[in-house]
Amino acid sequence: MKPQMAYDRAITVFSPDGRLFQVEYAREAVKRGTTTVGIKFVDGVALIVDKRITSRLIEPVSIEKIFRIDDHIGCATSGLVADARVLVDRARIDAQINRITYDEKIQVKTLVKRICDFKQTYTQYG
Repeated sequence: MKPQMAYDRAITVFSPDGRLFQVEYAREAVKRGTTTVGIKFVDGVALIVDKRITSRLIEPVSIEKIFRIDDHIGCATSGLVADARVLVDRARIDAQINRITYDEKIQVKTLVKRICDFKQTYTQYG
């Protein structure tokens, strides 16, 4: 068995040379993602995504990469579709909880922090 294997499966265990292999694998997955751009204007935003078709079996209209989170928040995704859907669903739930609890729209900064915390939890505990 390769020495790397002992550190390969653990999410937060460093190898003797200080590497987190799971983080390196995640970076490689990111490199395979398509381009996504968000541009902020005075009166709004533009979200632009590359809907690259990787197979003739994929119907172009079935690819969703831009989502409405709340009345005032949109989201453009890149990378693994399944991961994006989990994060979009979580963002929508957090926005709804905030609206019901405080009777106001969630601030973008607050939602970003909550999603980052959610992702960090999965990074540490898988």
